[in-house]
Amino acid sequence: MTHSEGAAEAPAAIDRARARATFDAYVAPYDADNPCIALKVEHTLRVAELAQRIAQGAGFTPVGIDICWLAGLLHDIGRFEQLRRWDTFRDDDSADHAAIGVDVLFEGATHLDDPALVHAVPASRPDDDAFAAHAYEAGALAAFAPGTAADPAGAEIIRAAVGYHSAFRLPDALDVRTRAVCDVVRDADKIDILRVTCTDDVETVLGITEDELLASDVSPAAEDAFFSHRCVRRDERREPADYLVGLACFTYELVYPASLEIALDQGFIFQPFERPFGIRRAFTNRATAHLMNRMDGHLRAWVDERTEASGARTPAL
Repeated sequence: MTHSEGAAEAPAAIDRARARATFDAYVAPYDADNPCIALKVEHTLRVAELAQRIAQGAGFTPVGIDICWLAGLLHDIGRFEQLRRWDTFRDDDSADHAAIGVDVLFEGATHLDDPALVHAVPASRPDDDAFAAHAYEAGALAAFAPGTAADPAGAEIIRAAVGYHSAFRLPDALDVRTRAVCDVVRDADKIDILRVTCTDDVETVLGITEDELLASDVSPAAEDAFFSHRCVRRDERREPADYLVGLACFTYELVYPASLEIALDQGFIFQPFERPFGIRRAFTNRATAHLMNRMDGHLRAWVDERTEASGARTPAL
């Protein structure tokens, strides 16, 4: 997707106004009074913008930048059915939201009740059929970008970017162009999740109280992941504070130099340790408080090394 790659293989350009209008129409029937729905709409639009900025910084072609923007716009489309059916962001307690997104975009929302996708069967609701019809009619990739949907290469890139955006690791078999877009979307998603979790409240995001978060431990697996400079796997997150450690670990796995620079400019990298969810009180769990201080210093040193090596700006901390 860079200037050096063959233009003949590039997917069709994106009509952004159409794609954005289609997104607005798709989310319109969902409960706008639910703060989680509002959160996901705002997150989606920011990820699309961030994906564009990262792709531009990485030297993608204009068409490549467009496809990254579209993939960012669509990456979390599965969240809306997840929230309506299960009222949670937790995939383990509902269904894989990325797989729901692929189903809506590419399979006509025909697998929403498939046991292979669903981890917890939701209670039946009288509007299920109406929403399934809505997903079928309004959620197809062709509704967002007919040219991309008609182009096999472009459609497969979007499928991969949506399907793998929250995976712990990308499959080794991805081709270079697909991996490049997937990495852009994953970077953009990580950057904005840092923002969401530092500007929204703990009850909305984690479903617990401030006191419960501040009293929690950090599990050994999450601690090991942090000091190994890798992301925390979902099955390693045992304690509420592990979520904060996992957020901080996002910084280690940002692929593009432009992504780290954007994250630094936004100023949210260190807030999981400083003011998680805007909480200014200290951890009441003294062991966690001590460990969080250590992690904060370690991450700052790591970021300093990377920015000095790449020439990226380091803001005043």
